[in-house]
Amino acid sequence: MTPFRPPLRLALIPALLLAASTHAAAPKAGSTATLALLETTDVHQNVLGYDYFKLADDASLGLDRTATLIAQARRDFPNTMLFDNGDTIQGTALGDYQAQVKPVACGELLGIYKVMQKLGYDGAGIGNHDFNYGLQFLGQVSGNDFGADGTSTGKHCAGPGFPQVLANVYSVKTKRTIFAPYRILDKKIEAVGADGKPVEATVRVGIIGFTPPTILSWDKRWLEGKVYTEGLVETAKRYIPEMRAKGADVVVVISHGGLDDSPYRPDMENGNWHLAQVPGIDAMLLGHSHQLFPNPASTVPQFNLPHVDKAKGTVFGVPTVMANLWGKNLGVVKLALRYDGKRWVSQREASSVETRSTQQADKSFVAADPQVAALVKAEHEATIRYVKTPVGSTSFRMSTYFADVGDVSALQVVNEAQTDYVRKYVAANLPQYAGLPVLSMTAPFKTGFGGAADYTDVAPGSLALNNAADLYLYPNALYVVKVDGKGLKAWLEKSATRFNTIDPARTEAQELINPQYPAFNVDTPTAAELQYEIDVTQPPGQRIRNLQLHGKPVADGQEFLVATNNYRASGGGNFPGLDGSKTVFASPDTNRDVLIAFVRARKELSLKADGAQRSWRFVPVKTAGPVVFHSAPGKIALARAAGLDNVTELRADDGQGKGFALYGIDLAK
Repeated sequence: MTPFRPPLRLALIPALLLAASTHAAAPKAGSTATLALLETTDVHQNVLGYDYFKLADDASLGLDRTATLIAQARRDFPNTMLFDNGDTIQGTALGDYQAQVKPVACGELLGIYKVMQKLGYDGAGIGNHDFNYGLQFLGQVSGNDFGADGTSTGKHCAGPGFPQVLANVYSVKTKRTIFAPYRILDKKIEAVGADGKPVEATVRVGIIGFTPPTILSWDKRWLEGKVYTEGLVETAKRYIPEMRAKGADVVVVISHGGLDDSPYRPDMENGNWHLAQVPGIDAMLLGHSHQLFPNPASTVPQFNLPHVDKAKGTVFGVPTVMANLWGKNLGVVKLALRYDGKRWVSQREASSVETRSTQQADKSFVAADPQVAALVKAEHEATIRYVKTPVGSTSFRMSTYFADVGDVSALQVVNEAQTDYVRKYVAANLPQYAGLPVLSMTAPFKTGFGGAADYTDVAPGSLALNNAADLYLYPNALYVVKVDGKGLKAWLEKSATRFNTIDPARTEAQELINPQYPAFNVDTPTAAELQYEIDVTQPPGQRIRNLQLHGKPVADGQEFLVATNNYRASGGGNFPGLDGSKTVFASPDTNRDVLIAFVRARKELSLKADGAQRSWRFVPVKTAGPVVFHSAPGKIALARAAGLDNVTELRADDGQGKGFALYGIDLAK
C-alpha cells in the first residue's frame, strides 16, 4: 500500500507557519543561543574504516563512522559548525597514492576533501603532517599559491571548498602568511529572544589557525628557505584584536598542538597552555597529541597541568576539546551565547565540552555512513590495487607485538636496507667518510597506541607494497648524520626513556613501559657489531651500559655515520645533539623506497639473516615482584620465535577494557 503524501503546497504550510512565528527583527539584548562547535582532528587520511596494511576492514577508525556522529550531533543541536584541526591529507596508503603514486590533477579533489565537502565542513586548520608531501602539493590541493619559491603550479587549482586558516607560517619571499591567517564566518542561528520566543540571528564566528613551529625542523627538506614561522602567543596577540575589530563575535582557535607549561618559547611544539591565556579566545580546538580531552580519567601529563580542568574541558577557563585521532571521536564544544544589544558574547560558565566516540558502550561501533564509501570508491580500489604490488617474500613473521622487550623481527630489515644504501652512497660520493662505521636506526612505529590491533604484523609469504608501508609507516626521507661515541650513547639513552624505572625491591607489579614516551621515538639499532645493555633500575639518562663496537668499548670521540630520517636528523623528538647540524647527507629517497628497493634486490628474507639480530639486552636484575607490560592477546608464540623465553602471558584480558593482554617479563633471565 502506497503511503499518503500531502501535496507539496500543503506540506509547506507547517514550515511557513514556523517561519512566520519567528521574529524577523534583529535579536534584542538578553537573547540567548547555543552554538555547538564540532571538531575532528588527526584523521590522517583514514577516510574509511579500512587498514591498507592488513587489507582488511577496521571498524575502530575512519571518517565514515565519524560522519554518523556528526549527523547525530546536528540532530541534537540546532546550531552547529564543523571544523577539522589538521593532519588530514597524510597517514594512509590512500594519502600516499594520491600524493606520490598517482598525484591528483589540478582540477581534482583529494578523496578526503571530497568527503569533507559532502559532510559540510565550515573550516579547517593545517597540521604538521599536512606539509609532509611538500609545499607545492599542499598548495595545489588546498587551492593556494603560497608565494614561496618553487611552490607555484602556475594554475589556480581546486581547493577543498571550505576555508583553511593558518596564522603562524609565512612566505620568506612575500612576508605574508601562506594561508589566510583567519576568516570571519557569518553563521545563521536559531536563538531564544529575551521574551522567550524563537528568533533568527547571525553570529560572526572568527576562526584562526596555528601549527607547530617545529615544522621547520621536521620538514626541513621542503620548507627551508621558503617559509618561516612565528610563535603562537605573539601571533594571536597580533590577529585576535584585528578579528574583533572586524566584527567577530566569537573567536575560535584551531591549533594543531597540545599543552605544555614549560617556559614559553616561540618555537615550542605544544604552546596552547600559553595561548589560552591570550585575551579574546572563546574556544580552543586542539590536536596533534592524539589524545582525548576532556577525559576525567586521563593520566596524560599535559592534561594534569595547573589551570587545566580535564573533567570540564577547560584551559584557563577557555572551553577546549581534542578529539583523539583517526576519526575515532568527535569533539563538541557547546558554546553558550548571550546578545548584549550590540553583539553575541560567549558565556564561559554556561558553556560545556564533551567528546563522542564511534565505539559504543557495548564495544560495538556506530554504523558507517555509506555515502562516504561511495564518494571515494574509485580512489579506494585503486589504492588497494597499488598496495598489492609484490616486491619480494619472507619466510618469517615480522611484528612489533614484543618490540618493546627485544623482538627485532620488524626492525632489522629496515636497518639493513638503510645501512646498505648509505654504505653504497658513501663509497660512491663521500670518500671522506669511507673509514667511518655505518649504523642505522629505526623505530617500532606501531606498538598498540591506537588499540590492540595497532601493531605491525606481516605474515610469512609474499611481500607487497602495503607490507613495506607497514614496516615503515611514514613518508620520511633517509638522512645520514655524523655523531661521536658520546652522541651515540646519548641517542640510545633518549630512546631508553621508553622504560619506567624499576625498583628491584618492590613486591607489587611494576609497569615496564612508559606510555607517555612514544614508540616512534625508540630508535633501535640491529647490528651484530654493536652491542649494549639497558639498566631499567636506573633513571632515564643513566641506563646504557657496556656500549661496544666489535667487542671493544665505544670511545666518546669515536665517529660514526648513522642512517635515520629527516624528522630525527632535524630535531624531531628532541634527541640530544640532533638539530640538523650533524646531517652529512639528505637523501632524495624516502626510507620506505629504500626498503622496497632492498627487498626487491634480496628477493627472499629469512629470520636468521634478517630478523633476529639484537643489539641490546636488559641488564639482568632479580625483582621481588612482577614486571609487566601490555600487548595483543595470544601472541606468546611470537615471543618464543624471537628468543624471548623470559616473557609469559599472565592474563588474556588485562582488565582495562581495551582488548590488551597482560604479559610479564623476568628481567633476571
